[in-house]
Amino acid sequence: MLELLNKYSPTEELFIGHALRDREATIIHHFAFSNDPLQFRYPHFASGFAMSQALLKKIAYRLDCGDHPDMDFSIDPSHELALYIWENGKGPELTHASQLCLRNHPQCASYPLEFHACGNPVAKESMYFAVKTCSKYHKDRIPVVKHTWAKYVLHIGFYSESKDASIPTIDLGVPNTEHGHCGKTMAMLKHIAMIAPSLQDVRWVVIADDDTILSVARLRQLLSCFQPSKPFAIGERYGYNVQRSPQGYNYITGGGGMVFSMATVRQITGSTYCKCPSDSTPDDMFLGICLARLGITITHSPLFHQARPLDYAPEYLNPQLPVSFHKHWMVDPLRVYEKWFSKVDQQMEADYLAQKHVEL
Repeated sequence: MLELLNKYSPTEELFIGHALRDREATIIHHFAFSNDPLQFRYPHFASGFAMSQALLKKIAYRLDCGDHPDMDFSIDPSHELALYIWENGKGPELTHASQLCLRNHPQCASYPLEFHACGNPVAKESMYFAVKTCSKYHKDRIPVVKHTWAKYVLHIGFYSESKDASIPTIDLGVPNTEHGHCGKTMAMLKHIAMIAPSLQDVRWVVIADDDTILSVARLRQLLSCFQPSKPFAIGERYGYNVQRSPQGYNYITGGGGMVFSMATVRQITGSTYCKCPSDSTPDDMFLGICLARLGITITHSPLFHQARPLDYAPEYLNPQLPVSFHKHWMVDPLRVYEKWFSKVDQQMEADYLAQKHVEL
């Protein structure tokens, strides 16, 4: 690292990292530079980044003067930090350093570590998947779920505002709303808490949208790093108003999937702090408020993704083993699943069946 940094002067305003560029304007970056997304560079945080002393002092001065980032939602800190430093062209652009690598090789000063499970994958029996849907999407989205990741789960419920015996769905008695869905999500959690005694092996609850594309195998590996007896809430963490107000809060963005230990589900459903203001209140954001009130810290994982693979720089996804993506818009979800998740799910299912055969 010293060899890399010795090339630069600490008296200059310098921001150094492995540069990423968007291939197209994307919602996760607030559609910035929509005319030419490739013009803006931002760092791959997991590869490491560096700032000169001069730049650090300038940032500290700006913040002391109340010049905070002007945004309500914090989605991708690496892009947002680069925007803040760039200061509409008044500040420095990111300087690309190839020695801050995406993968390890001899010339690297740093590189991100690939995720490794902390032990054996959690048991299939320990996971309950709750799919949030509505009658509008029963015929197009639910078949995708059933033909991809749902093949590898033991416990799953499809929650809707109407009964459909062909799926079958669980009618929550909560009318569908165009936005928000807080009433529906809270009703789902209450139903899960109610049936929990009949699911004695279940330790984890995964709430997914009907257009969430995920890997059951990768989830099982990830959850090996957590104790289900404790109150965990795991997913892709976003922030609302966290830059400018002590009233800001973090939340798990719902599209990439929200994972709760059963201990967390019991706390949420048993609390007077967690009653939706309305059925159409944004469910993921309100759950963030609820978890903050309960003192449950959100555990962020960059392996969950609120958007489609094409919404991320390819170099960002390159060293990852993603757990999920979200949305069917302008993509073929079956192909997304096949490319990113099918092989690992099939392999873990084969291992599971082989183990069951040995036990028999």
